[in-house]
Amino acid sequence: MRGRGNGETDVAQHGKVMVFDFDGTVSLGDGPVRSYARFVAAGLERGERASFLADIEAGLAGVLPGDLDPLDGYDLVRLLSESFAVTDAAHSAAYASSRAELASAAAPVIAPFGLAGFLAGARKNALLVLATNAPETRIAEALDSLGLEGAFDAVRTAVGKPAGLDSILDELLADSTVADPAEALVSIGDVWTNDLDPAYRRGATTALVGPRADAGATPTLRAVSLEELYPLLSAWLEPPHRTTSTASSTLETKVEK
Repeated sequence: MRGRGNGETDVAQHGKVMVFDFDGTVSLGDGPVRSYARFVAAGLERGERASFLADIEAGLAGVLPGDLDPLDGYDLVRLLSESFAVTDAAHSAAYASSRAELASAAAPVIAPFGLAGFLAGARKNALLVLATNAPETRIAEALDSLGLEGAFDAVRTAVGKPAGLDSILDELLADSTVADPAEALVSIGDVWTNDLDPAYRRGATTALVGPRADAGATPTLRAVSLEELYPLLSAWLEPPHRTTSTASSTLETKVEK
């Protein structure tokens, strides 16, 4: 795996690994989704645009029609645009255009509170990997905007989750000096199927963040906001011989919060 934390360097054998998703985990805010929706709306008939964008705003506020259950904001745009017969090609073009606005005034993003400091401390005990389905477009600028420039040892874009995450996790676990997958790797994200299920199937630790959870999600750790998980993740980062009953008790009492 190639690293992009402090320049392009090979990542040597490591112990613990933390794998972070980007959108909805490290990068928060509805700016990028609104940008995507605007580009989708640009391809609609004039009379349809206002209605579509109003539905997007309602959905982002949690007001969803019928049994609509989007995975995230991007899926919300896709689902709400289905009634307007938007083609896959149009969706792809709109998404690409929206990523060119990432972390700009047209698509602002924010980081979870205290994330830069948490990552700086975590990096002393773990390899930090960012793995996202997003293209490389403006990821570096976004990390800079979030105060996270150089915060990760490796950045992998256009991963193609969930299937594309499998080989990355296998590589990381094979290179880890920690034998137990649960102690070797934690995957952190807001979509169970994409971000966490591949790690779960390998026996690794999983941390689900955000207000939504799939019916079949069984994360090790669960919280609405990432900052709620800092103490639990810090306990997980402790070497096995220092993860005493106190840390174990904390994990057990906070799991599935």
